[in-house]
Amino acid sequence: MHKSSPGPDNISYNMIQHLSDESLHNLLFLYNRIWHERSFPSSWQQAIIIPVLKPGKEPSNPCNYRPIALTNCMCKILEKMVNKRLIYYLETNSFFSPFQSGFRQGRSTIDNLLALETEIRHAFIRRQHTVAIFFDIEKAYDRAWRYGILRDLYNCNLRGNLPIFIQNFLKLRQFRVRIGNQLSDYFVQEEGVPQGSVLSVTLFTLRINDILKQLPLSVKGFLYVDDLYISCTGDNMAFIERQLQLAVNKIQQWSAFNGFTFSTAKTSCVHFCRKRRLHPEPDIKLDDQLINVVNEVKFLGVTFDKKLTFTPHVTKLRKKLDKALNILKVLSNTSWGASRTSLLRVYRATILSKIDYGCVIYGSARQNV
Repeated sequence: MHKSSPGPDNISYNMIQHLSDESLHNLLFLYNRIWHERSFPSSWQQAIIIPVLKPGKEPSNPCNYRPIALTNCMCKILEKMVNKRLIYYLETNSFFSPFQSGFRQGRSTIDNLLALETEIRHAFIRRQHTVAIFFDIEKAYDRAWRYGILRDLYNCNLRGNLPIFIQNFLKLRQFRVRIGNQLSDYFVQEEGVPQGSVLSVTLFTLRINDILKQLPLSVKGFLYVDDLYISCTGDNMAFIERQLQLAVNKIQQWSAFNGFTFSTAKTSCVHFCRKRRLHPEPDIKLDDQLINVVNEVKFLGVTFDKKLTFTPHVTKLRKKLDKALNILKVLSNTSWGASRTSLLRVYRATILSKIDYGCVIYGSARQNV
């Protein structure tokens, strides 16, 4: 169990861990009653939202805050039990797309990053063009269609207590916003999956699973939960543009039917090519607006530039590490500084972890970068 903050009932994981055997048996009895009687405690449908400002954003704009949801720990334990059963069933029956890597055993962000880098490298070797579109889904979790989730569970041949539990879990969700010691009134979440829930990621992954089935054979697509990119490689830019436009149109039709919307401002396109001669950039439209063609894009924490030099990524990484190194220099003062063991822990946590992430991708950068 993680030592996360308690929910509205103020019962923490630490308290549950120190329950007696008899109390734990009673808790299990409660879970079994909820499961078999197909009911759900109303207090478990409530959450407290704490808004956290995104780094480097303007505090006066409410859109610049990331909502952190605190839900009841007793509910999350039951969610984990149900989620484990659900994931086992979906994985063993191969319901998830093989191109979805989000929160799946043995998969990570590196799978998607490596797939993109490999495709671009192969295109460079063959002197071809690769055009990739990186989509941004607006309020993805909040707009997940609940009826669509239940329909997807039915299409996966799930019957009985599990889909009914999920139906009861999703309905009548309420939350309050906490700023400092002040709590707002209750708001009803009429659509979407609840933030901070264990089950939410699996249900959302199942809901967005079919989006990759809309793509033409010539277009590749990869998902990491809601981080979607599609790409097409070829010699002819006109062919690439037509295929990607067809793919975008199909994705847009699917998303409109299923309640998702894409941010045209945040969706971007990169034309990866090392040819020196001038060539036209792709004109691809989303919602009748041209998708911005940019020279670099940050995807799953790694910045890809159009020449695949990784210079922008390494430059940004250095700036981040400079701050951590300055802290480490202060802590390593010979007269009053921290011990060698403590310094190593700080180094591994603040510096080495950042260098390690994605190093198999950007490790191909030139030595003089």
